[in-house]
Order: sequence, then C-alpha cells, then structure tokens
Amino acid sequence: MSYPNQNPYGPPPGQQPGYGYPQQQPAPAPYGPYPGGGGMPPAGPPYQNGMPGGVKAARVLLFVLAGLNLIGLVLAVAGLGGVSKAARHTSPYRTDDAAAALSVGKGVLIALIVLIVIFTVAAVTLALQFNNGGGGVRVATVVFGVANTLVSFVVFPLGLVHTALGILVIAFASKDDGKAWFNRPRY
Repeated sequence: MSYPNQNPYGPPPGQQPGYGYPQQQPAPAPYGPYPGGGGMPPAGPPYQNGMPGGVKAARVLLFVLAGLNLIGLVLAVAGLGGVSKAARHTSPYRTDDAAAALSVGKGVLIALIVLIVIFTVAAVTLALQFNNGGGGVRVATVVFGVANTLVSFVVFPLGLVHTALGILVIAFASKDDGKAWFNRPRY
C-alpha cells in the first residue's frame, strides 16, 4: 500500500466498488449555457466594497495639510499684524528705505495669506470629493500634491513636512487601487 492515495477520487484500495457515496452527475447550469461558450459568463471587474487604504490615506493627508495650512494662516495673520503695528509705531523721521521694507514685508505676507487660503480650500474640497468624485478628482489631487511640494521648496526648512506630505499624496493617489477607486462605475 502506498501513501498518499494515488487516486484521491476513486475508492480507497481494498474497499468494495460502489460502497460509500454514489457518484453524481454534474449539476446543469440554471439558465443554460452562456452565449459564445459554455458555463458561467466571464467575471467583470471586482466590485469595490469600500475606499482602498491608499485612497483613505491620501484623503487623511489632505485634511492634515489643510490643518497645517490653518496653523500657518494664523501665524501669517499674526505676522501681518506685527508688521502693521511696527509700521505705525516707527519714527516719523524714518528713511524711505525703512518704509519700503515694511511695505514689501506687508505685501509678501498678504500674498502668503492668499496662497495659504487657496491651498487650504483646495485640500478640503478635494478631500471631500473622494467618496463620489471621478477621475478628475484623482488628477486634481495629484496636481495639488505636485503644487504643494513645489511651493514647500520655497520655504524648505519650514516646509519639510509639507514636502513629505505632498509626495505621499501624489504616491497614494497615483497607485492602481486609487485609479480603480476613482474610475469605478457610479450608480
């Protein structure tokens, strides 16, 4: 006797034929054969039960970026208030260079505030569109990640966190499961 059984579908050696469970015929297809071939129809794309992990991570990172932008917004507004206060309390005998420096400082801070507001609104809007958005939301998320990374290079020591988060947003939104999520059929 050899082990394991060489014919796992037949009767074990030394057993009477026909003993045990009777052999059954295969069950017929409930609706008949599939046109163009027998058996079951070919399987379609897998159904998405929920948002994939990488897409969830990208969404969370967008909310984190928006929160960090809000902290930066508060700091920029406080800086603008400080520069404006310094401009009011300077000596009336100041030189034109000092006035020009304060004006440039105010202009830079105002531009920074506008940029922070734009990036914050874009991050929140994109993150909220992840549930029902299509391929355009995915493309816009990748573009946002690239723009966020490029802008963070301008203030690199302070923008290191934004650089890392922007690269992660690009990576998570560009993965295949992200593509499948944003290109899924909607009903």
